[in-house]
Amino acid sequence: MGSIKLKNIRVFAYHGCLDEEGKIGSDYRVDLKVKGDLSHSAKTDSLGDTIDYVHLNKIVKEEMAIRSKLLENVAERILKRVLDEIILVQKAKVEVSKINPPIGGNVAMVSVIRSKSR
Repeated sequence: MGSIKLKNIRVFAYHGCLDEEGKIGSDYRVDLKVKGDLSHSAKTDSLGDTIDYVHLNKIVKEEMAIRSKLLENVAERILKRVLDEIILVQKAKVEVSKINPPIGGNVAMVSVIRSKSR
């Protein structure tokens, strides 16, 4: 078993329950960690035998572009696609963070963390 992490994927998106959030958008950070058997690719040195982090990044960006009211919904969609599209992934964990959320206080970010396994 091995892990691949994508840290601090920066995205501008339009998530949130407030109408204003859907119009002006906000900055987001996504961290994704996947686990799977990387022993074969370690031997073959072939991209086709591993979990492609370019594909993982593409999934995150595409799902972040689809507006949701809740970060939980975005996180669920990211996890579902990762497990549906990348067969080598056995477990995935995603953290979706809204930077400078509009909650009336000095809060750097708010995050939702979800994980799924096969």
